[in-house]
Amino acid sequence: MDRLRQRADFLAVANGARANSPAFVLQSRRRDDSGPIRIGFTVTKKNGNAPQRNRIRRRLRELVKRLDPVSMQPHHDYVLVGRRDALSRDFATMLDDLRIAFTKPARHTHKGRGPRTDGSRPGPAPATSRKPD
Repeated sequence: MDRLRQRADFLAVANGARANSPAFVLQSRRRDDSGPIRIGFTVTKKNGNAPQRNRIRRRLRELVKRLDPVSMQPHHDYVLVGRRDALSRDFATMLDDLRIAFTKPARHTHKGRGPRTDGSRPGPAPATSRKPD
């Protein structure tokens, strides 16, 4: 298992599927190459000061270390986005949440950072013309 380090990789995974938990959000994306599973960790500044963010990140890294790699899908990139609840949530509960997040069917969300693959148009429905009375 490798780590994600490039910003472009994090942005690519952000357009993929996601699973929510009180302590983190798991984002995933399938790659077309035959490389190893890669995982990245991120915690935004709104989650606290630097020591708190570092503690959240350390807890997320330890979760992944204790998780069985068989539960992750091969040829995928994953990003764990830490939330503030990761500071106070029980570690065993977070580990169960992560196992469940890897087994959930992924929900795909499109964020508008590229062409839509489903062919639909974003925004409101087109207005219909009205004849004057």
